[in-house]
Amino acid sequence: MQEATLCYLVRGEPIREVLLGLKKGGFGAGRYVGIGGKVEPGEPVVRAAVRELWEETGVRASEADLIPMAHLTFLFPYRPDWDHLVHAFLVPRWRGEPRESDEMEPAWFRVEAIPFDRMWDDSAYWLPHVLAGKRVRAVFTFGEDNEHVAKVSLEVLNGARS
Repeated sequence: MQEATLCYLVRGEPIREVLLGLKKGGFGAGRYVGIGGKVEPGEPVVRAAVRELWEETGVRASEADLIPMAHLTFLFPYRPDWDHLVHAFLVPRWRGEPRESDEMEPAWFRVEAIPFDRMWDDSAYWLPHVLAGKRVRAVFTFGEDNEHVAKVSLEVLNGARS
């Protein structure tokens, strides 16, 4: 199972805006997603998140700036090579302005206007909890079309982000 990261740059306290990226190619092309990617063998997860954030948006964050918020397992029984274990982080502090890259076109969205209809189907289940400051652990099993969630196990954990 591939291990990966997702970062969500956020503005406001409480959170009012979130940065998503329109994926230009590869896995998830044409969808808005969090900023992130694969964890390389032997690479610490938080270091991978910081690296992917820089590679995809030109934004710098320190490992201490990342707030771990979600542990997500994505299962694709009809495409097991797509299975992922994902670590999602909120990033309230960073340096630089997000810029477009070969992989991603970043865009800011108000929390109440997140384009869930242009995202992976699972996002509407867990991302609102994370943006509300709640930690999440979830397993999503996708159906035969590899597009829609067929089964969800979602646990919202006690304790807001710190």
